[in-house]
Amino acid sequence: MPKIKLPTKQPFIDMTPMVDLFSILLIFFLLTGTFRAQEPAPVDTPFSISEKPTPDFNNMTIVFSSDNRVFFNIDNGPDTLLKFRPKILECVGQRFNIEFTPEELRKFEKYNTSIGVPIEKMKEFLNAEDPSLREALQTGIPYDSLNNQLEVWVLCARQINPAVMASLKGDARTEFPTVRRILDILQDKNVNRFNLVTSLRAVKVEDTENK
Repeated sequence: MPKIKLPTKQPFIDMTPMVDLFSILLIFFLLTGTFRAQEPAPVDTPFSISEKPTPDFNNMTIVFSSDNRVFFNIDNGPDTLLKFRPKILECVGQRFNIEFTPEELRKFEKYNTSIGVPIEKMKEFLNAEDPSLREALQTGIPYDSLNNQLEVWVLCARQINPAVMASLKGDARTEFPTVRRILDILQDKNVNRFNLVTSLRAVKVEDTENK
């Protein structure tokens, strides 16, 4: 008796759900992701071989450029509900008798790059619509002994977020007195541990066993 041959079918895979999933993920990342803003001053960091990444949260960064201008940046905290940035600006403003409006505090919260504006010019900076005017106001945060605004930024950052860590990002051509002054300010506020932001340099490892 001849065998009964079952009809053969070609396998078919429906990729429509997979394409829909990729589309949803792409839209999600486009809506929630933020681009890293360009620093207000170009900084050519020195090289090192350390691969330790800079923390994404609880980190305040002090940036000093080759022309000895100083900038300050801090994240908004690991939870968006914490809103560290506007609280820190409000704290600094109170030290200099400057009151910021809720709209100005929101603008500062969304400005996710370093700030190098004297506190008395901060209102003008936040309300400026022209990017060239904002750039002109980035003259650096004063840090001399007569007008040490950087010290107030560090103090308020530590008061609002006690878990904050300091990072220094400096240009390789920055003059030593500027670096020394910033280190003195950190030590005066009991910040004795900090990270140095550098560029990673590849190191060739020689095989000593075959020599």
